[in-house]
Amino acid sequence: MLVRHLLYFVTLAHEKHFARAADVCNVAQPTLSAAIRKLEDYLETRLIDRGHRFLRLTPEGEKVLLWGQQILADYQSLREDLSGLRRGLTGLLRLGVIPAAMPSVSFLTARFCDAHPAAAVEVQSMTSRAIQRGLDAFEIDAGLTYLENEPLENVRRAPLYRERYVLVTHRSNRLARRKTITWAEAAQERLCLLSEDMQNRRIINNVFESMGLAIKPAVVSNSYLGVCSHLRHGDWASILPHTFFYIFAKTTELATIDLVEPVHSQEIGLVLSNREPPSPMAGALLAATLDANFEREFAATGPSR
Repeated sequence: MLVRHLLYFVTLAHEKHFARAADVCNVAQPTLSAAIRKLEDYLETRLIDRGHRFLRLTPEGEKVLLWGQQILADYQSLREDLSGLRRGLTGLLRLGVIPAAMPSVSFLTARFCDAHPAAAVEVQSMTSRAIQRGLDAFEIDAGLTYLENEPLENVRRAPLYRERYVLVTHRSNRLARRKTITWAEAAQERLCLLSEDMQNRRIINNVFESMGLAIKPAVVSNSYLGVCSHLRHGDWASILPHTFFYIFAKTTELATIDLVEPVHSQEIGLVLSNREPPSPMAGALLAATLDANFEREFAATGPSR
């Protein structure tokens, strides 16, 4: 059995189409089909239900897919580890980040890139559930997500900071000069919030529900960009993580008001596949966080009221 046979099989399982999989692997379709048949012969089992086209993986094929993803990830990690001994860490760090943590991701990647200038970084905006799937399928090296609320399974965790919440509104709003506002008062505002498929919104809902309050936002979006667009317009308010003003610190049109009664926070951190040894990329990223103090750095870049 050759590694490329597994690569062709895993690619076909993802693409679910022989011609597309062959294109991704940059080989002719007969070459890909022959390699997969050799893999079936070697394992002495049928992996794919096929007629004139790909139909589905067999139960045995589903098992081989899980093992194949892990073997390919370990093979790539081995190559990166050996290459790193010769030339320093190279290759691509694939990082999945929940939208709420996007404002803080550069604090993390800057440390990694300073330590490993020959490596590249790919940041993907992903839900926490997608990060779990990405880690399980070895499609990403690490994730930046919530550690306490809806925690991920079979991962190694490294806490980085606690997310707290602020009401954000236009400077023309009657509340703009206040230093604090209660969650009960915030519930009465004309709110623009994330949609409920986002974990940050589910956290906010839980805070309101713990107080016996229900909210009906006037506008919902699955993008923070959509939320912030409405805030700049002036007619809406929103509840955002305090870290967003690392990006919007110089925005004079918006005001932040600390949410109190209760003061709620959620821990955000790095998650890695719980396996030893970790991939070189994941291990290097974890090492880059060891002396980090994100809270102090956020405070140094926070908004002026």
